[in-house]
Parts: sequence; structure tokens; C-alpha cells
Amino acid sequence: MPIDFKKTDKELYQPKTTPSIIQVPEMTYIAVDGKGDPNTNAEYAAAIEVLYGLSYAIKMGSKAILEYVVPPLEGLWNIDGGFNKDEPIIADKSKLEWTAIIRQPDFVTTEVFEAAKTAPTKKKPGVDLSKAYLIKISEGLCVQVMHIGSYDDETATIEKMEQFAVDNGYSIDINDTRHHHEIYLSDPRKVAPEKLKTVIRHPIKKV
Repeated sequence: MPIDFKKTDKELYQPKTTPSIIQVPEMTYIAVDGKGDPNTNAEYAAAIEVLYGLSYAIKMGSKAILEYVVPPLEGLWNIDGGFNKDEPIIADKSKLEWTAIIRQPDFVTTEVFEAAKTAPTKKKPGVDLSKAYLIKISEGLCVQVMHIGSYDDETATIEKMEQFAVDNGYSIDINDTRHHHEIYLSDPRKVAPEKLKTVIRHPIKKV
């Protein structure tokens, strides 16, 4: 059976709806940066197309190495001008700065990534892959929770998650290098908003 990281790494992808503390290991991702409301921004839609195109190109070219399921789309989010702890990070989506990412298996090196760029280009010559890059991210100590429902209703879940961290002796540690993180386990084109599953994760540090 193909490896499915959502099943082999359940602690990363299947948290409970009650918050928990987790140590997140270093992982490899394909990433694309951008700004603006993801619901209306053509740049965001293009980034997603690039991420999936490259991820499936790597998957199809690696059958002799590893059979696996392409992991879900994820997002690292910030606000233009800096994160304000008193303002929900999703309050004004036009100010959002994002890095859209998809996890890659450990065998994906710079050489594998660069080779994969030729596949989407052959299928869709107009696709711009120049903004995509390979990166290793080590989030470290975080608090996370499973949010069930619309993306627009995340604020209450985030507040509950952050209060849990504070109650357990931690403070939220969002900064220029550690970000609000979401993992999208549901396809919003196929799943009703009230049933969407999203892992929400914030970096923390011991007080």
C-alpha cells in the first residue's frame, strides 16, 4: 500500500478537537510565497496549481523509490506589518502574507525538485514555476488543534488553543520565522463549510 503521511504521522495530521502540545520535526516542503486574500487572489490559485503540479511530478517520477500519497496542502500565514496578538490573524484577509506548502518525502532533494520542474512545463507550457522553491522547515514546539467548520469561524478555535497554551505555561511565539500554520484536510470544493477539517498550529515557547 502507498505510504500516507496522514496515517503514519497521525500526531501531525489528526489532532483532536481539544488542543494539545506537540514537537514538530524538520520536514521538506515545496513552497510558494504571496500576498492577499486567498479567496480572490489569482496569485494564490496559481501557487496551488504549481505546488500540486510539482508534487505529482515528483510522485510519478519516484515509483521505483517510494509509493506514497501526495500530502495535503498547507499554509503558513502572517499579516502585512506584523502579527498583532490582539487582532485575529484572519480578520482582514487583504493583509495576509502567505506561504503555500506541500510536504515532500525525505528522498526529495534539490536535484529531484529541479528535475520535476520539466514535467508540469511540458503539460502546461504557460505555468510559471519560478516562484516555487524547496525548503526544510523545523517548527519545533507548537500547540495545535483540529478545527471543524468554515475557515471564517477559526477565531474561536484559535482563542481556545492559545488559552490552552497559556494555561499550561507557554506563550505564543509567532514572529518573522515562526508562523500561524494551517493544514487543509478537506477539499472545500467537495465538502460543506461546516464539515471542513483544518489542523491549526501555533509555535509556542516555555514561559
